[in-house]
Amino acid sequence: MKNSVSQSLSISRLSVLLCLSLIGNDVFADNNSLSVDNNWWVWPLALFVVSFLIGVVGVLGGVGGGVLFVPIVSGFFPFHLDFVRGAGLLIALAGALAASPKLLKTSLADLRLVMPMAFIASISSIFGALIGLAMPANIVQICLGIAILLIVYLMYKSKESEFPRVPASDSLSNSLRIYGIYHDPAINRDVSWRVHRTIPALFLFIGIGFLAGLFGLGAGWANVPVLNLVLGAPLKLSVASSKFLLSIVDTSAVWVYINQGAVLAIIAVPSVIGVMLGSLIGVKLLAIIQSKYIRIIIIVLLFFAGLRALLKGLEI
Repeated sequence: MKNSVSQSLSISRLSVLLCLSLIGNDVFADNNSLSVDNNWWVWPLALFVVSFLIGVVGVLGGVGGGVLFVPIVSGFFPFHLDFVRGAGLLIALAGALAASPKLLKTSLADLRLVMPMAFIASISSIFGALIGLAMPANIVQICLGIAILLIVYLMYKSKESEFPRVPASDSLSNSLRIYGIYHDPAINRDVSWRVHRTIPALFLFIGIGFLAGLFGLGAGWANVPVLNLVLGAPLKLSVASSKFLLSIVDTSAVWVYINQGAVLAIIAVPSVIGVMLGSLIGVKLLAIIQSKYIRIIIIVLLFFAGLRALLKGLEI
């Protein structure tokens, strides 16, 4: 029995090593940074630890895991950027799917608010994913670095409003019946809401979906400001609806990556598990840690990750 178990483990180990040797030239951006030997497990383990910390910090800072995962892992790990972007979309999708049912049940996420934006963003995310996979890795890396640095600037400058003032609904939002009431347990009352500037928001979501597919970042970093500051939806409704919106938009983009073979289990599995476990810890810490300090940490992390991604793209 013992011999058969040992033989099975040896076969499994050889299978993994064979897979790594067959795909190593494509998975690792820097072929000199990893040799297929007895320490092949170091990179997945390190990826799990980093993903776990990203999950904790992402919840505390109110940003999706994908926007932290892609620039950090692509900048400091030897994996090919295509596989990192595929895993980043899976991370954003997993978190959104886990949260969406409860958000819809409590009416904090609104279907009428999400669906028009999700339809537009889903289509553009498919085109973004196709273009991103067709572009040279160094060009995407440079564009990613620039995009992350712009996100850092927007996060630093943005001032979200809990209850934006909407003087009157526009004709398109009235036609689509984008208005409603939700119960806010924090203030223990029902909140009536409506939106305006629907057409500019739809155009913005074309760009958001495209960037989500192109870089594999998810789009939570951009969804909330557009829903809150452009459309005028209350902040809590914007955050919850953004999570549900991700579950639709990222599904469209991630299928492109899967179909093109850009989702690899040895990268995606430890990443998704790490972020999900880290998110559970982050939720518990959220009650005792002030989010403004975590926000500063995230801005600093993204700045250095974006700078590293930009420099790495220029080095290739």
